[in-house]
Amino acid sequence: MARTGDPARAVTAPALSTLDFALDRSSPVPLYYQLAQQLESAIEHGVLAPGNLLGNEVDLSVRLGLSRPTVRQAIQSLVDKGLLVRRRGVGTQVVHSQVKRPLELSSLYDDLEAAGQGPTTRVVRNEGVPAPADVAAALGAAEGGEVTVLERLRLTHGQPVALLCNYLPAGLLDLDGARLESTGLYRMMRASGITLHSARQTVGARAATGEEAARLDEKEGAALLTMQRTAYDDTGRPVEYGTHVYRASRYAFDFQLLVRG
Repeated sequence: MARTGDPARAVTAPALSTLDFALDRSSPVPLYYQLAQQLESAIEHGVLAPGNLLGNEVDLSVRLGLSRPTVRQAIQSLVDKGLLVRRRGVGTQVVHSQVKRPLELSSLYDDLEAAGQGPTTRVVRNEGVPAPADVAAALGAAEGGEVTVLERLRLTHGQPVALLCNYLPAGLLDLDGARLESTGLYRMMRASGITLHSARQTVGARAATGEEAARLDEKEGAALLTMQRTAYDDTGRPVEYGTHVYRASRYAFDFQLLVRG
């Protein structure tokens, strides 16, 4: 029960009360690691939201029946990962988790939604423009011919995570602004009968320009991840060319490598 006049407990109680910790004391996996994994999962899926307080180590150790050093080690491992921060006079607080996205042909909106990241979108630009040479080559269009350019700012929990620029063949589908702010581009394509089949994708990194930094709430020169992608439908037709930038502090590509031979 939160005590009147104790703001830390008032915020902590509802946040932790939603968690059902399952610690297996007979497992060879250390208890601190089990606790850290479950807290990390709660953060990544939005059960523990940015700003939530965990309370002090004594209260948490009593609640879970764990030693204080075990709880301290679990919390420190998440502090080291950048998921928690210790604030003097406030306590241990959840910060924005890094988005980990599988390296596959999927929509950022769908991936964020599935991960419980609460995605929202701001449409920055949506208009027809003459195709630059690189866009024309990617889409198989005439250079200077009309294509549609779509720029969006993607946010999670109200904080910017990516700036997306997509080029599409003119007239491919109705890019309604309201729908673009409530769903993902690939979901709109599928709803219009476009079957995405494959893509060519390049991932890189560079420093943020002043304009990018302002939009992404970063400092100019901050590290950004970059991605260029050309997506094709099931007939082999190129239907989208994207050039995206992501905050390296909040975003990572996650993929599995298989050994051959």
